[in-house]
Amino acid sequence: WHSISDGFFESGSIGSIDVADSNPFILYVGTGSDGLRSNVIPGVGVYKSVDAGSSWTHVGLAKTGHIGAVVIHPTHPGIVYVAAIGNAFGPSPERGVYRTNDGGANWERVLFISDSTGAVDLELAPDDPETIYASMWRAERKPWTIISGGREGGIYKSTNGGNSWRRLTNGLPDGLVGKSDLAVSAADPDRLYVLIEAEPGGGLYRSDVNDQSDLLDRPFYYDNVDADPSNADVVYVNATDFWKSIDGGNTFEELRTPHGDNHDMWINPDDPDLFVQSNDGGANVTQDGGKSWSTQRNQPTAELYQVYVDDAFPYRLYAGQQDNTTIAVPSLPPFQPPAGTTQFWRAVGGCETGPAVPKPGDPNIVYSNCKGRFGRYNRLTGQERQYWVGAEYMYGHNPKDLIYRFQRVAPIEISPHDPNVIYHGSQYVHRSTDEGQTWTTISPDLTGFEPEVQVFSGTPITKDITGEEFYSTLYAIRVSPHDPNVIWAGANDGPVHVTRDGGGTWTDVTPEDVPPGGRVDAIEPSPHRPGAAYIAVLRYQLSDPAPYIYKTSDYGATWTRLTTGSNGIPASVPTRVVREDPERPGLLYAGTESGVYVSFDDGAHWQSLRQDLPATPVTDLKIHRGDLVLSTMGRGFWIMDDLGPLRQLDETIADSELHLFQPADAYRMRYSTRQRAPADPEYRPVGAFIDYYVAEDVDREVTLEIVDGDGNVVRSFSSRTSEVEAAESEEVGMGAVPLPADAGVRRVASTQGMHRFVWDLQHVGPWSADPERNGRGGPMAAPGIYEARLTAGGRTLSRTFRTLIDPRVLADGVTEADLLAQEELSLRIRDALSEARRTAFDIEGMGRDDEALESLYAALVTDPEVSYAEKMLIDQLEYLYGMTTSADQRPGADALQRIETLEAELGEITARLRELRN
Repeated sequence: WHSISDGFFESGSIGSIDVADSNPFILYVGTGSDGLRSNVIPGVGVYKSVDAGSSWTHVGLAKTGHIGAVVIHPTHPGIVYVAAIGNAFGPSPERGVYRTNDGGANWERVLFISDSTGAVDLELAPDDPETIYASMWRAERKPWTIISGGREGGIYKSTNGGNSWRRLTNGLPDGLVGKSDLAVSAADPDRLYVLIEAEPGGGLYRSDVNDQSDLLDRPFYYDNVDADPSNADVVYVNATDFWKSIDGGNTFEELRTPHGDNHDMWINPDDPDLFVQSNDGGANVTQDGGKSWSTQRNQPTAELYQVYVDDAFPYRLYAGQQDNTTIAVPSLPPFQPPAGTTQFWRAVGGCETGPAVPKPGDPNIVYSNCKGRFGRYNRLTGQERQYWVGAEYMYGHNPKDLIYRFQRVAPIEISPHDPNVIYHGSQYVHRSTDEGQTWTTISPDLTGFEPEVQVFSGTPITKDITGEEFYSTLYAIRVSPHDPNVIWAGANDGPVHVTRDGGGTWTDVTPEDVPPGGRVDAIEPSPHRPGAAYIAVLRYQLSDPAPYIYKTSDYGATWTRLTTGSNGIPASVPTRVVREDPERPGLLYAGTESGVYVSFDDGAHWQSLRQDLPATPVTDLKIHRGDLVLSTMGRGFWIMDDLGPLRQLDETIADSELHLFQPADAYRMRYSTRQRAPADPEYRPVGAFIDYYVAEDVDREVTLEIVDGDGNVVRSFSSRTSEVEAAESEEVGMGAVPLPADAGVRRVASTQGMHRFVWDLQHVGPWSADPERNGRGGPMAAPGIYEARLTAGGRTLSRTFRTLIDPRVLADGVTEADLLAQEELSLRIRDALSEARRTAFDIEGMGRDDEALESLYAALVTDPEVSYAEKMLIDQLEYLYGMTTSADQRPGADALQRIETLEAELGEITARLRELRN
């Protein structure tokens, strides 16, 4: 699977997709999911494509919030219907059923009930597109509950293309009606299936029989029914499990899917055994009616609540995945994993909610949370010890009756001063010094506890009490990096507290101007200034999408709001997290509902840093080893490699014509960035990042040279002529083998803006007559000091940097002297191989008609027509080159002896060729 919406869509949530029956190149997509759980992402309306998704146009309905269905007329693709749920978190006048007759240029609302009741599903009768069924749903979320149902909802029918509607009541529930879903089979268009939440009488209904009431399961979240287009008696229901009936819904059997929590499906009308089914694990395809399924390990769509990193090399990223496990992923790939890089992904205790926090100094130990249950996971044993505060099972409880109110995503904080001190949050702050075996409560209730919102979640029909709606709990705990006794705590109902004596006394330091009830999503004690801190408050669940980031310099006595709605982060973009750069004071990064923003002036101004990041909620940020590490709600982990240029950027650079940033030191590493499977991460390229700024387009040639400590040019790159072209244009005399070029290496950019060039830490590779191989695979440069020399517009700038030994290689006993010896031998073999190939190329150019020339050629090139032929000189050199360049090591004595033998053989051949030429 791959995304076709990135770069076009401004929401990371998709509610519905439809493809025109009359023209498969026409697609409409409604944004904003109809599964209104607490982490649901709002949409931004409808997008249209007329080229099968290669490009998209936004065609309106931007304020509809969440779209449950988009249906295209079967013969007139310009006629489209949309079921708009509306804003999930408050009254919304945009709710209802919409229709366009001109391909989205204009929309009219054709069915409206109220600002509390929207449309969630639509079905057109297969034999008459003028007949339309609509499901209307009273839906609203609060941080403490889900409202699903009322007396306004139900099933409506139009027989004139939406011009008028009537509510269907005969046989359907007529009391409290919640979410419902519709299905009609082309095999019997008069039969309508309705899966409906209601009190009384919820269940599956068929227009010609009674109800089947035992298939409703968390209807606000699931509630999906689909009918086989070729057999009206075959019907499927998606819920926690996946069900199939072959007798019109009278009886059902379960079909096992790769993952639970099932939501939707598409059935091929020409082959009903082929269908696509979706669930909380992803999308999967069956071609045999559900007996077997395609994999879900090819879709980077993890919903991650947070990100933590360890101190291993390379470091790993940790998080809880919604409706899956916790996960740890390496930031760089293991060397040549035989089963692909996914074999190194690992669950690390806890469960879907996380967090998963590795222990500083010992990344084999991970402290994880699962809905308030604390655990200690040991990577070496694969076991998790569980020590949760209170040991109380939370599901099904009214939160006011719980001793400890833990949010599902309960915070864990390890003291930066002592890795054996751990903090955990319910409505209280708890501390452990023995890895969770015992806990001490060190605070009073630090929330804004209001009894009226401590309720059973789920009203007025179906309860849903999973801890997700537990309100008045702690959501963020942070210890100051300057003082172990300064601890900050933020609640999901608004209050911020700080203690300066290790929990002895706490002070309410909630900013006075922040509206009450919001979730303190993140706290960031400044790494530079004691007493300074930042907070990000999320209020979109209270129907307030404004950004709220605050800073204090006096332990919370006073606060300044850093997001005015007009200083860079738009007024309608909620903020989830803020972090300060540990190297540059006042350099801030903010994770928002649609991407990342950066401030260079301590929050006075912001600008987008999204770059190639998809439009997706950024749930957490960490700055680690010079990288910006992100978790997202729906698109997995992302890393912005090397923040050096941002840390160095200032006004003087912006005013300069040319600027070369100080490169970071680069580790010599050996791994492939090629994605062997769709789920393989896009790892950073191996090499040194050379960042530079060009004020305006440069007409003259721009060059970048890499120079070693002895002043030798190791590599040279240009904006105009690639090294390949330069090498092939030279007149080459006998005995003068030019250093070949870098086939496929991009040229140096000379256009206005900031650019990053990556030197792969390699010398130029062996010469080849094949342009695709010429110069590839050069020996790795030895560790040491190098200079990047940039020339443009008559100016030359230079910066030095180091290449470093991989710490794992260093721990294995390899020294810098070993790698210098390896470099020397590898270059020697490269030069011999280049000369041998060039000599064979010259002989071919001379015709090979002469018996003496043919004898020389045969000594160089293995006969390709003979199976298991004796390997001649070029193959022998290639073999030796591969042996001596594939790993970081001191060359063996045999390799040194072998190159002397092969050089002697090559010398005899080239000497004989010169004789023949003369």
